Amino acid sequence: KNPGVKINLISPPYETAYQKIYTMVSTRQPLDIVEVGDWSLSALASMGGLENLEKYIEKWDGKDYLIPGILEAARTYKNTAYLLPNAVYVKTLFYRTDVLEKYGIKEPPKTVFEMYGMARYLTRPEINQYGYTFRGKGFPTAFIDLIVTSFFDDIDPNNMYLTKDGKIIWEDPRAKLGLELYVRLYKDTAPKDSINWGFDEQVNAFSSGITPLLYQDPDTLGLLKDSLAPEKFATAPLPVGPSGKAYPTFGFAGWGIVSYSKHKDLAWKFIEFFNSPEINAYWCKEYGALPVDKRVYEMDPYFSSEKFYGWKYMFDHPETYQFTAYPLWNERWSEWNQFQQDTMQKVLLGKMSINEVLKKWAEFWKEAGIK
Repeated sequence: KNPGVKINLISPPYETAYQKIYTMVSTRQPLDIVEVGDWSLSALASMGGLENLEKYIEKWDGKDYLIPGILEAARTYKNTAYLLPNAVYVKTLFYRTDVLEKYGIKEPPKTVFEMYGMARYLTRPEINQYGYTFRGKGFPTAFIDLIVTSFFDDIDPNNMYLTKDGKIIWEDPRAKLGLELYVRLYKDTAPKDSINWGFDEQVNAFSSGITPLLYQDPDTLGLLKDSLAPEKFATAPLPVGPSGKAYPTFGFAGWGIVSYSKHKDLAWKFIEFFNSPEINAYWCKEYGALPVDKRVYEMDPYFSSEKFYGWKYMFDHPETYQFTAYPLWNERWSEWNQFQQDTMQKVLLGKMSINEVLKKWAEFWKEAGIK
């Protein structure tokens, strides 16, 4: 249908992908389509690197079949869609059913304290057996925040770092309690080298059984499909904190068109094709993500199978699982992930106290103007 058109795929390693994209777009290297994630959106759009897609979306029939809230999420930056999402990412708890059964554990943890206790019980360094799959690098923001915010019962649904009365969470004593537990998960239940683990190392440790409790997104399913028998793992809803709540975030990724592309209409044609229900189903099944097209859930029973139990339960219980937005619109967001990672590393290495890091995090967001 498109004679003479060839797709040249550039696929950098996961851990450096966003930095590669920032560099290519900021230096105006030859590109037409670029992957845009929720965490990279504001940085790419604020540098003028992305085309406004509103005129294309307005004429696209597929917009009527998008899952609720996804276009609103795409318009996070200046209320304008600079990408068309093709997948949704929400973290849930993966657990190794066979490893838990081996140690006499019959069900996954329901609270963060149960998870800590279970992970500590499983940890036996002398046989290279640990409990919790820690994320030390590769932007561990969501992993830190899921534990910390579970100690709160009043997180602002529109901003993960504010309480409903507008106070920065890092100045609240509950944040200290949550961060103390997070540090204990690393020190008491995870391999010491996990301070350097990113996504790939997490999945490898889980699939090998070294760490049988893992917080991750549905794209993990795509990797486990080839490395682990389906009966050896399952998903469960995220463990809740002492508040009785957890605050997952609604992550998304998709395609944008660079503002300097010479083939914008053709680039949109590719994006439109990629977001057709048949291709969206194939992509999400193979890659491991939640589809953005409502028709996919009706046409493909895979997405209602038992492997999706963790996500389904959370979607069905909004009183417990409040889906909460990060301040992606804030132009300092692109600095935050690296800053939080670097300062958290100092805490884990004993070079900074929990009180000191919480003060630094609060100061960062005060300077960024979220309050």
